[in-house]
Amino acid sequence: MTRTGIDITGELVRGLLREQHPDLADLPLSLGARGWDNQLWRLGDDLAVRLPWATESADALLHKEYAWLPSLAPRLPLPVPVPQRLGEPSPRFPRPWIVTTWVPGTPADRAPATRAGAAADGLAAFLTALHRPAPVGAPVGRDRGGPLARSAEQLDTATGLGLVPDPDAVRAVWEDAVAAPGWAGPALWLHADLHPANVLTENGAFCGVVDFGDLCAGDPAYDLAAAWTLLPDGAADRFHDAYGPGADAATLRRARGCAVLRALVGILVGILVGDAGEHGRPGGKAAWGPPARAALRRLTAPAR
Repeated sequence: MTRTGIDITGELVRGLLREQHPDLADLPLSLGARGWDNQLWRLGDDLAVRLPWATESADALLHKEYAWLPSLAPRLPLPVPVPQRLGEPSPRFPRPWIVTTWVPGTPADRAPATRAGAAADGLAAFLTALHRPAPVGAPVGRDRGGPLARSAEQLDTATGLGLVPDPDAVRAVWEDAVAAPGWAGPALWLHADLHPANVLTENGAFCGVVDFGDLCAGDPAYDLAAAWTLLPDGAADRFHDAYGPGADAATLRRARGCAVLRALVGILVGILVGDAGEHGRPGGKAAWGPPARAALRRLTAPAR
């Protein structure tokens, strides 16, 4: 990760608002979250300010959300952060930033879904609505939405560190996914980053989806992996039954492989930068490890 080099404070955010959106500048302001790419500041009761802070790619991701999400949001059954204003680079802050609607809830890495039926139905309804053919010119994913990479680098790394309890079972799931036929349908809209920190819960079920920076068109398997990475035990079958477009056997095989990749990334991030999270340094994601390990357990249980 590469920090923006500017200390983002409430004073800075309020100054940006006064310069470019003065009608919002006097609303109450508080830090909401420090994400992988952006910082989120809550603005009043209903808005949020997102500013890039730790990756060079964050600027393009914010522009993508601003361009595409307003047209997608009305058909989605869960609340999402709809861009309202665009902040331009300036001497005070030399990067773009956006004002979006605020989505209440607790990230699922801190409060996992526990009501299996409600969670499965809610996730299925959201992906049924999202997974529609994307128009010409829709964004292409950065390493997501296309054919599975024929590399087990993350598995090798995690195994070498002793972080995978049953590497043979995990590798079998991955190799089966790589061997599955590729997606032959139209490129569908994907969230492409449905990890537990980007899905919100309330009372044990999902109540919102955030961070559409990786929004792209491609293979729905990348989102269907959420059946194993987000849902509680025993809910995947109900999710698959409720998912409107349906998923053939090959797509489910690829989805399991995508879930393996997501879980391995979560484990590696949770372990390797967990210390950073505990000490408040950028990139720390100590809460990612437990849900990632639970996902691997679900994925490998049939093999055992």
